[in-house]
Amino acid sequence: MNENLFASFITPTMMGVPVVLMIVMFPTLLFPSPNRLIVNRLISMQQWMINLILKQMMAIHSPKGRTWSLMLISLITFIGTTNLLGLLPHSYTPTTQLSMNLGMAIPLWAGAVITGFRHKTKASLAHFLPQGTPIPLIPMLVIIETISLFIQPMALAVRLTANITAGHLLMHLIGSATLALMSINPTTAFITFIVLILLTILEFAVALIQAYVFTLLVSLYLHDNT
Repeated sequence: MNENLFASFITPTMMGVPVVLMIVMFPTLLFPSPNRLIVNRLISMQQWMINLILKQMMAIHSPKGRTWSLMLISLITFIGTTNLLGLLPHSYTPTTQLSMNLGMAIPLWAGAVITGFRHKTKASLAHFLPQGTPIPLIPMLVIIETISLFIQPMALAVRLTANITAGHLLMHLIGSATLALMSINPTTAFITFIVLILLTILEFAVALIQAYVFTLLVSLYLHDNT
């Protein structure tokens, strides 16, 4: 049972070679670059959603922060598409791996922090010591603020991993319970199946919300340092 429960989180291989790179690059095929003046409705809807999210996310940024627009919109598109594709049967979700999420969170966080220390050195250093702090508390507060700064990328990665993994495990458990109850109590199995459908709809929302939250937090870190 435990092997089946966590089988969907094992990195897939083909002839002993991991195929994670192919899975990670697959979402790019769903967003083709239009090469015509008049595009179809799907591409028009994609462009409208991208522009809407971009305007909402970049409204608070300075001109220097808006140079990250392409990076942030690519990030939310990649995470959202990967999460949605992971809900398909017999599929693999790369965002359930903490290593991959850390690989996205740490460089983006480090880039935002380095940008802040480079262009706003005094303001960045001021975050380590709030104004009006009593002198005896200064060393303790500097240590606490330093730890909280370095925890930020870990919190980003763990939040995304935990939410996606928990949803997949819950769907697997309820699906297994539904199959087991079909021969025992069809009425209870039907109720459980309804719960599974509602949970699947919720997971679709969670997949998009987690992509938005991850990108929004990176955007806020960038806003604090530009």
